[in-house]
Amino acid sequence: MSNAPLMPKATAIWLVENTSLTFDQVAQFCKLHPLEVKGIADGEVGAGIRGHDPITSGQLTREEIARGEKDPNYQLRLAQSKVVLPEVKRRGPRYTPLSRRQDRPNAILWLVRNHPELKDAQIMRLAGTTKTTIAAIRNRTHWNSASLTPMDPVTLGLCSQIDLDLEVNRAAKDAPPRVEEASQTLLPAEVTTRPEARTTEDVFGQPSAPAPREEEDEVDVESVFGKLKGLKSQD
Repeated sequence: MSNAPLMPKATAIWLVENTSLTFDQVAQFCKLHPLEVKGIADGEVGAGIRGHDPITSGQLTREEIARGEKDPNYQLRLAQSKVVLPEVKRRGPRYTPLSRRQDRPNAILWLVRNHPELKDAQIMRLAGTTKTTIAAIRNRTHWNSASLTPMDPVTLGLCSQIDLDLEVNRAAKDAPPRVEEASQTLLPAEVTTRPEARTTEDVFGQPSAPAPREEEDEVDVESVFGKLKGLKSQD
């Protein structure tokens, strides 16, 4: 059904009900059999289908219908759609222009350094490279490692900022959540290295437990004075 209007049977119903076009003209335009169009006119076909106006949808003009009504042998032509369909994205590695391929290792180095959370598959999509090249740049075994300079792949035109942000956000969602330990945390070095830092409160920022007081022995006043009198009598 090439070059057929959207919803051909519903369009045929509308044309039969609202125009004086012949069955053959409607059948040719909607890519249906003439007997099927005749069945629509007789109410035997498409009884529960609501007619679709091809003029409103931009598939047919009033002038085109008028030409067909004047000449029974005239074949209606489908109007060209003014709607621009989005480009279909092809699956597979991203194509990199020849002028930019020499900068691809620099872009990979930039991604590895600035976004270590990205997986190899994500870098492959952004830079249009291979897993072997990524591993060589990570391990500094690339043949040109000494001359590589990190460069933003967006600036180089290897990917768009939207694609980069999408992969970074996706990597952040896939990363395991960081679990913060509930144990004591050390204070900054400038606090812990002070000369007066000697207690747990100084080091960990928590109050230290009071040191247990040793129980003092009860003093026998009479025995103390008795010893003093004994010393004086010896003198």
